[in-house]
Amino acid sequence: MTLRILLVEDDQRLADLTAEYLRKNDFEVTIEPRGDTAEQRILSDNPELVILDVMLPGKDGFEVCRAVRDRYKGVILMLTARDEDLDQI
Repeated sequence: MTLRILLVEDDQRLADLTAEYLRKNDFEVTIEPRGDTAEQRILSDNPELVILDVMLPGKDGFEVCRAVRDRYKGVILMLTARDEDLDQI
């Protein structure tokens, strides 16, 4: 069984690079570039893992996570380029 990952990332270059690495390691990856469409995509695709950027257009990653957390039972991994200590915890 191939693990399905939804990568929610608006930086196309970073998304492509990350997806390429994951695909080379036998993961099935789809990319969603916007926070305001990510919620519906997570719930409809129901991937085993969501890699969720914090800073997204339309709706930030924290908002998306809060919106789906009670309906999505998979793993959500937050990804950020922010460098404050609180952001990294």
